[in-house]
Amino acid sequence: MAKKQFKAESKRLLDLMINSIYTHKEIFLREIISNASDAIDKLCYLSLTDDKVGLDRGDFKIEITADKDARTLTVSDNGIGMDKDELENNLGVIASSGSYKFRQEAEQKEDIDIIGQFGVGFYSAFMVADEITVVTKKYGAETAYRWQSSGADGYTVAECEKDSVGTDVIMHLKADTDEEKYSEYLDGYRLYELVKKYSDYIRYPIRMLRPTRRVKDGSDPEKPEYEYVDEMTTVNSMVPLWQRPRGEVTDEEYEKFYQSIAHAFDKPQRVITASVEGAVTYKALLFIPSQRPMDFYSEGYEKGLQLYSAGVMIMDYCDALLPDYLRFVRGVVDSPDLSLNISRELLQHDRQLKVIGNSLEKKLRADLEKLLRDDREGYEKFYENFGRAIGFGIAGPDGLSRKEALQDLLLFYSSTEKKLVTLREYVDRMPESQKYIYYAAGENVSAIDHLPQTELLKDKNYEILYLTGETDEFVLQMLGKYADKEFRSIVDGELDLGGEEEKVLDEKPELMQFVKETLGDKIKEARASRRLKTHPVCMTAGEGLSFEMEKYFKNFQMPTPVKADRILELNTDHPAVQAMEAAMTSDRAKAELYAKILYDQALLIAGLPLEDPSEYTDLVAELMK
Repeated sequence: MAKKQFKAESKRLLDLMINSIYTHKEIFLREIISNASDAIDKLCYLSLTDDKVGLDRGDFKIEITADKDARTLTVSDNGIGMDKDELENNLGVIASSGSYKFRQEAEQKEDIDIIGQFGVGFYSAFMVADEITVVTKKYGAETAYRWQSSGADGYTVAECEKDSVGTDVIMHLKADTDEEKYSEYLDGYRLYELVKKYSDYIRYPIRMLRPTRRVKDGSDPEKPEYEYVDEMTTVNSMVPLWQRPRGEVTDEEYEKFYQSIAHAFDKPQRVITASVEGAVTYKALLFIPSQRPMDFYSEGYEKGLQLYSAGVMIMDYCDALLPDYLRFVRGVVDSPDLSLNISRELLQHDRQLKVIGNSLEKKLRADLEKLLRDDREGYEKFYENFGRAIGFGIAGPDGLSRKEALQDLLLFYSSTEKKLVTLREYVDRMPESQKYIYYAAGENVSAIDHLPQTELLKDKNYEILYLTGETDEFVLQMLGKYADKEFRSIVDGELDLGGEEEKVLDEKPELMQFVKETLGDKIKEARASRRLKTHPVCMTAGEGLSFEMEKYFKNFQMPTPVKADRILELNTDHPAVQAMEAAMTSDRAKAELYAKILYDQALLIAGLPLEDPSEYTDLVAELMK
């Protein structure tokens, strides 16, 4: 029998497909099963108009058989099969696809889900097999054919015997090497794992031998003996959870499914389902975890949703479906409308993904808004876990386009309410005389609450938002204002409270110049303070970069250290400042000692590191003499 050459370019093309297109060798089983499912789809579709098919939907199946002695793995289907010409055209021409042609010719395209559009999935089997034999008989034909190939050196086609319609793909596995153990694809449990991972939701039964426990024949009924016998068993679920009406799925089923795809032990806090028909048709099943994963903020955290097309897994972590601020969401999206590339691992283009992603983003935001509205305690629990991610949606890329949609999901601790509040709740409580939304940033609520700068606002009963998250200040800067009220830091810049606090101060220019000369480049300037009441000193950063931002940037390797301006504000009515002023003429060295101590105290209050802690203790000790 003469060997025919592939009508594709050369061995190089086949090698490229085998070694480069697919990321993991185990994908081959998914591809062969998907081809079998496509073949059944075609015959099932034909049976709608041809009563001679003689098969109901429940009669179709895919069988997997492993023969360890012969080192063969066989995937069989009772689909439409192929005749000689189709074998030549589909398997003799690399990157030709009968499924694609069938879909083009079918009149009711919207009712057909066939993803084998590129004709290279079959050749993925050469990643694990050194020879492939295809035995096939087309529906309505009398003759069966055998296609056989060992790779790019060509193939043979010959008539053969086959009783039933359909196709058997027989893969002779390569010999094991130190690097690759191809024998694993003959192990029943490993095959079961791969079917469950990649093909669990193929709509037809996938059957294979599985050990089943049963009572031994002839054993005593009162003391039965058991044995394990291999029985042909359906191993795939066929109907995925996301295809079933929500009312037909139990909480326990959702919980188990979430734990399996998220590799988690917690229960999902929220379960969100979506079934959309329109520009792109898809179904989705999404979960919000009840606990933040340990590695959530690490580089090793894998974000993304599982992506399916027609029940076949395409990607385990598709990170293009949701924006980064929703990376905590786990779940599945299944769409028959996806344009796949030749490996089915990536998308040919992302138009459909963008449409689906935009829809899912709106759905998730609406669910979070509902949670905030209907279950405040539950939302605060969610925010404790993932609030920083919501803030990143505003402070990160594309934040300007999202800030209107996300600003009402933010929570901050309130100085007056002593709990987390929304910006809307803050603004609704503002007295008419209050011009700004005031805030202060710090490491924790207690540290912020003891800042000297809070005193005047507390006296006026003005509410202050305490920002304890690393990026909270960036978020407010991106927002700029809320409900036409600008944000203003009580630590930096002027408070602009109005009334007595804005009275003209004695600026004490000589004292301020003395402090500046004493401290030199440690501060940008010294000034009389309008914001201090009972405390002698505080440190402010002026406009622009704040101290909390400076601390944040220290976490990164910056070419040039980022440092906020240091402006030392002095309460000229405080006895300590007045003592320093008096010492300027009577004991200048002591006045300099006072200035240095007040500077270090201001750093401590601001949560900034002392430049020389030993020097500070020496200064205090000197003062005690």
